[in-house]
Amino acid sequence: MRVREWQDILDDVSEGTVDPDGWRAVAGQRRDGVGEDLYLGHPGVGVYHLKTYAKNPYDVRGVGTKVTRSLDDDIAAHFPTEDRPRRFAVQSPPENEDEAESTARRLAETVRVHAEAPTTPEDFFEDVMDAVDSPAYGPMSFDLADRPEPLDALSETFEEAEELLDAELDDLIENDGVGRGFQ
Repeated sequence: MRVREWQDILDDVSEGTVDPDGWRAVAGQRRDGVGEDLYLGHPGVGVYHLKTYAKNPYDVRGVGTKVTRSLDDDIAAHFPTEDRPRRFAVQSPPENEDEAESTARRLAETVRVHAEAPTTPEDFFEDVMDAVDSPAYGPMSFDLADRPEPLDALSETFEEAEELLDAELDDLIENDGVGRGFQ
């Protein structure tokens, strides 16, 4: 198991070639210590586990690893389905000014069309993600104040990764000299 910077994991997700709306996420507070746990899963990619903490409001630090190459039925049962009201998306910034302007035009047109026609929040979200060419998005089970039950179940399933990432994040927090995350 290779532990990497959390941003490297998100770069892998962003550069992937799988269907962007196939991703699922579960996130919440770490069981012990400062920070958050996040699991990202996709049937065609597998499951990533990330641990992060906010050093300050502008600097999020963390570590992550790929915990499995497949998303079997037992693991998938812990991830939310399409009927979840919360959503997440991973987005990379435009590479240049022309791309930024093109994306802004597509987004403005999408918002205009949805403002003029009856629509659902789900349809609007999907169309916005298409307009900004998001590489990964989907339903999310998230609780900032607590740990969702599926998060504990995934932590138990991937117990070795949980322990390794906890130790790595604790070392990062100690090396940063903050002793705690930004509150």
